[in-house]
Amino acid sequence: MNVTELLAGLQTQHDEATARAGELRSQIEHLTAALAETEARLAELATARKVISEAAPAGTKPDPPETSTAYQAIVNVFNQHLGRAFRARELHELLGMPTDEATVNITRSRLGRLTRQGFLTQPGRGRYQKRT
Repeated sequence: MNVTELLAGLQTQHDEATARAGELRSQIEHLTAALAETEARLAELATARKVISEAAPAGTKPDPPETSTAYQAIVNVFNQHLGRAFRARELHELLGMPTDEATVNITRSRLGRLTRQGFLTQPGRGRYQKRT
């Protein structure tokens, strides 16, 4: 290989790297614009949520807790009542959650998951207690 061929090969690699850098810059510009749009949408949603919560009449019942919050609320009850066994419906009454059968069944499922994960034990059928 002579010097001319070496320089030509280097120029080809330089041109390819320059083209790739241009493509990456274009992707960065596109992603930056998409990120700005998404962040603006998040700000709009936060504002809407704030306005709606401020406009809600006082004394309105809040929505049931979200899944992760529901798990934490369940664990908190067991932490506050060490040694006591609860049924799913009793937990709902204690937490002020709806006691319709479908909602209680969801809590039964959560209790089963917490039992399988080792946080709770089942001292009797349908009864759950914090593992000591």
